[in-house]
Amino acid sequence: MSDAKPPVALELIWERDLVFAGKSGAVEMRLDSDAVMGPSPMQALAFSLAGCMAMDVVHVLKKGRHDLRGLRADLLGTRAVDNPKRFTSFELKYTVTGDVQDDAVQRAIDLSRDKYCSVWHSLRQDLDLLTSFEVAPEP
Repeated sequence: MSDAKPPVALELIWERDLVFAGKSGAVEMRLDSDAVMGPSPMQALAFSLAGCMAMDVVHVLKKGRHDLRGLRADLLGTRAVDNPKRFTSFELKYTVTGDVQDDAVQRAIDLSRDKYCSVWHSLRQDLDLLTSFEVAPEP
């Protein structure tokens, strides 16, 4: 039996200006070049990368039965000056809440980056990705 994911199918319909309504299955969103009615395409890509890696980290930590109470991911994406103004690097910082050992967090981040995050592996591999984390006490 194959573990292959089905293809992703979506539709984008131009609404006005540079605003598009998107739909994929039951999920709907808007993309807006000005980031007013929804994220810009570059913001959506950044959300996708941060979200994919954060979900992996949570999954790995929970599967390892670590006492994870919270996770925040802050991403900074640097873009090229010249067109196509692509991302050239990312800094992704995780703030982990709970009784989780540093080595477990680092292992989860490494597994996401090296093996699991399909978004990261779909991007150009000449991008720099600097990750860091801190484990914070519960508020």
